[in-house]
Parts: sequence; C-alpha cells; structure tokens
Amino acid sequence: MSQPKKVARGITQNMASTAVREAQRQRSLELVNRFRVIRTIDIAVYCCPERPFKAALSAAQRAVRAMVKDGLLARYRTDRFQTVYGLTQRGASWLEDRGVEASASVRRVTDMSNPEHRLWAQFITLSAEARGLKAQTEQELLQALANQSPAGKKAVQGLLRVRSETSNKALMLRPDALVYEPDGLTWVEIDRSARGADRAASLRALARCIGAETTVGAKLRRVVVFTRNERIRKRVIATLVAETQSSERLALTEGRRCLKWAGDGVMEVWQTVEERLKDGRSQLVDVLAGHVIVQELPTWLPRVRLDGRGGLLARGWLSENYLPYQRQGTDRPWPPLASPLLPVRSS
Repeated sequence: MSQPKKVARGITQNMASTAVREAQRQRSLELVNRFRVIRTIDIAVYCCPERPFKAALSAAQRAVRAMVKDGLLARYRTDRFQTVYGLTQRGASWLEDRGVEASASVRRVTDMSNPEHRLWAQFITLSAEARGLKAQTEQELLQALANQSPAGKKAVQGLLRVRSETSNKALMLRPDALVYEPDGLTWVEIDRSARGADRAASLRALARCIGAETTVGAKLRRVVVFTRNERIRKRVIATLVAETQSSERLALTEGRRCLKWAGDGVMEVWQTVEERLKDGRSQLVDVLAGHVIVQELPTWLPRVRLDGRGGLLARGWLSENYLPYQRQGTDRPWPPLASPLLPVRSS
C-alpha cells in the first residue's frame, strides 16, 4: 500500500497561521504607507516572493479583501481601469498603534488619474528588494540625496551630469528606480511611451556613462530599460543600435566607451583603460564596464486570472531570471528566495 503524500505547509510549518496573517497585514499596510498607492501584485512580491506566482497572488488577494472589509484600505479604479489601493485613516491608526508613523493616503490617490509609470517603478523596486538588494524609486532617491546634502547647500538633483546633444545644455539625469548592488548601481528606466528626440539623446548619453562614477560614489554598471510593449522596445533598440555604430568610429583613447550588441536586447559596454605592464610601460585595453538591457514590462502579470481565464501565462515571475532584470552570464545568478514574513533569527 503506497504511503499518502505529505502536504507542503509552506511558511506555516515555521509560523502559526494567525501570526502569518498578522505579519502580512502589517507588512502590507507599511507598504501602502511607504508608496501611498499600490496594487495587489505589489503585496504579492513584497510579502510572498518565494511562492509560485499564483500562490503569491492568491495570498495577496485574500489579504487585500480582508483589509478593505476592515476599512484599512480603500479601493479605487484608475483611468486605465487598474485597481489600486490607498491607506485609510483607520489603516494609519492601525499602524500607529503598532509603533509605525503613518498617514492616510486616500485623498492623494483620488487625485491620481493614471499612476501607471509610478506603479511599475515601485514594482521593479520591490522585485529588487525581494532579491535581497537595496532599491529606491526616484522619489525615494531624491529624498535620500536631500538628507545627505550639507546644511545650507542645495541638494543634488540626480546621479549623472551629462550634456544634451540637442540643446548643448548640462542635464542632471536620475532613474525611475535605482538598485544598489555589490559591483555598482543598476539604473532602471520605465518607458511607457516612445522616446522623443530629447529623451532618446538622454538614453544614448546614459549608455555612454556606464562605468562612470555617480553622485553617490558608486559606479554605474547597468541600465535596464523596461518598455510597455514590443513597438516601444524596438524603438529603444534602434536608438541604441545607432549609438553602437557611432562608438565604433571613436579613436582609441583612455575613457572611450565602445558599445556592442550581445543579442536578445542586451548591449555590452566596453571601456578603454590604461594598463600598466611589468616593465613599466603602459597600454590601452578594453574592459567590460557593464550592460544595457532592454526588456518588456511584465504587464501580463497583473491580468493573470487564477481560474485560468484569459489564457495569460504567469511567466516572468521571481522564480525565473526576469525580475528585477535578466541577469547576464557575467553576473552571479540570483540567490534563493526566502519569505520576508519569517522572524529574523540572530546568529
């Protein structure tokens, strides 16, 4: 007689189910307090990154329904028919009772007609944090730069200063999201629409800055461009292809950036540096400074139905090499995922 299979209990093997619900509720409300407006998929990636997508989404949906029923969250629909949530005064009081400084965000959410760009920047930020990395949205980066600015001095407004090709003016560039990694910074751009001449020029300038030091001290190692659809993706690739052709004509000098396509929306950036030889002489060599990666936003994930209707596949979740970006062969693979709901044990 065959032995019955044991049912995998998941996180409840280490925590009581009531403790899991309480931890997920507090973490979810803290997330809304942080970003002011969120989607259910944000709670899925923030609270259940180690679970398969449908299991994570199901748990997030149950948590959201309970919090809306209890009056902690308020539900809204955007102009693009997306369902978003804001923190109510009762939800802010719930956090205050647990020692978290909070304020309601429902008034601000009602003024948002189409926060799609903001929502995707938040989602990529949370995906990076699920991998154990520090990440910030553009608003959080500006706040951090302001806090680091000496008293009486104007805060730095970006990470890189470049000169515009179209107007010849100095520009301070900043990302839609920023990821801090051991080897440097990963710069994230969210392209919901096709770039005009000025934004295309800024992207080319950004690609030429890979390997350069930023205003926070770390070097820029990657630029990841997420596009809303395939048409925009092709436009971005065409812009970068033109830059690879221009870089091939540059003279061999120290600091030169040579851009080369590696295929599948990935561009390598090679930087010319001076290398000292054992006999005291020096030579110029090209070293891999970083990558530009172009991939589509996983716009299908928020539309996946748990009952299978619609035919959308749950591809691109954290179990794959897709979020917060596709790692290249020269990078270490993403580490195993762990539940953020489990209490941290001291070593």
